[in-house]
Amino acid sequence: MGQASSSSPSPSSLIVSDRRDRSLSRRFFSASVAASMSSILSDDDYVGEPLTATDGYDYTSDIPDECLACIFQSLPSVDRKQCSLVCHRWFVVEGQSRHRLSLNASADVVPDLPTLFSRFDSVTKLSLRCDRRSASLGDEALNLISLRCRNLKRLKLRGCRELTDAGITVFAQNCRALKKLSCGSCMFGAKGLNAILNYCAGLEEISVKRLRSLKDGGGQPEPIGPGAAAASLKIISLKELYNGQCFAPLVIGSRKLKTLKVFRCLGEWDRLLVTIGDKNTSLTEVHLERLQGCRLLRKLHIDGWRTNRIGDEGLIAVAKNCPNLQELVLIGVNPTLLSLTALAYNCRNLERLALCGSESIRDEEIVCISEKCLALRKLCIKGCPISDHGMKSLAWGFPNLVKIKVKKCRGVTSDIAGWLQVNRGSLVVILDGQTDASDAIVQENDSDVPRTLVPAATEIAYMDAPSSSTSRSTPFRSRFSLFTGRSFVACTFRRWTNDNSDSKNDQL
Repeated sequence: MGQASSSSPSPSSLIVSDRRDRSLSRRFFSASVAASMSSILSDDDYVGEPLTATDGYDYTSDIPDECLACIFQSLPSVDRKQCSLVCHRWFVVEGQSRHRLSLNASADVVPDLPTLFSRFDSVTKLSLRCDRRSASLGDEALNLISLRCRNLKRLKLRGCRELTDAGITVFAQNCRALKKLSCGSCMFGAKGLNAILNYCAGLEEISVKRLRSLKDGGGQPEPIGPGAAAASLKIISLKELYNGQCFAPLVIGSRKLKTLKVFRCLGEWDRLLVTIGDKNTSLTEVHLERLQGCRLLRKLHIDGWRTNRIGDEGLIAVAKNCPNLQELVLIGVNPTLLSLTALAYNCRNLERLALCGSESIRDEEIVCISEKCLALRKLCIKGCPISDHGMKSLAWGFPNLVKIKVKKCRGVTSDIAGWLQVNRGSLVVILDGQTDASDAIVQENDSDVPRTLVPAATEIAYMDAPSSSTSRSTPFRSRFSLFTGRSFVACTFRRWTNDNSDSKNDQL
């Protein structure tokens, strides 16, 4: 027994031996990489031979190409370039596994395009940028790229001024799997964009910035869209355009549109925004910045629950540029006394206001609204940290207020409803657990209360919606299941849209 025991290695010795072998292998591998890299750095045109350790064995040959490609994809761009120079196999695998490519799109790169896209034959995301002082690649080069990258999903064009409508049309015919197009400071126009929309039926996002050729020979903007892509488009971004209204058919016809961004675009936007509000039922985010117009805008619904990037600056801009605003819905937006005061003084026709999930709406803000929003007739508050103290201001403020709904506000008790009935008997108060049967009372006592339903776009169901805001606390989100009542805001604004009495104002 003793001899057998002495001749067998102990478990601890096996572990030490295994660690020693692995350490030795790592040293061989590191030494071989260093040797290969030193030889490559001495000659820029040399592609090294496979890595070999001191015993002559290439340990990297045990790594399948697929695993090697995964490793390359997790490396920064600079490291990928260095690894591609280690040996011929790494050079090939790195090129075939690269899906994202950014090129200087000057005319000087055109002779190298066949070689580049022979190596990078799996590119799905391509960025072509050209300096304004250089001539860019043209239609022929873009055609070559489209033939080599048939599975291209994303294309970004910046400063490619030599591209024409004809070149974009050929590209669209060859790359029909395109999902996203972003173009800026280019010279092609409506015909090229219409070709993209017609041939790339799966397009989900389009961004257009400073496109100079949106006029035809007669000087009138050519309509863009909707095309086949209207069935799949989810995001439209228009920036710094002279004739952004030519995108109206695309915006209106995009049935699945969720996000619309219009930044620094000239022209009259009132009619388009009204039409979008009436017809689009899927739109959840609208970003407007420095628009010329919108002074006739009467209804504005802002959903900041997902992004929470709209603050006082944006609301003050709305107050200054939309003096005829009559209905305002703020969801997940946190206005302060500054922006509320601006809205009260500039939007003197504001009659309907909804504040949902606004952490900044407290008693002080309610007092401010009650004192300054003199035309307000309907008020909806949900998921805001207000209390009975703020609610008491409703008894003396809001000279025209006829109805208020308060839901999911934990600081508000059921006693306040009775208190308000005693001190302001004409006010209809709806709290948690109460039905909206009082609508009939409001209509009997107020013939001016409208009866039209708000569009279905105002229906909200954001129980689990994420937020990028760092200010909203987790406990607040957990108790903010306030939108489980799917049609809360729609029901709140039921009969709030003016019909008979405001018919003249509805003519835009």
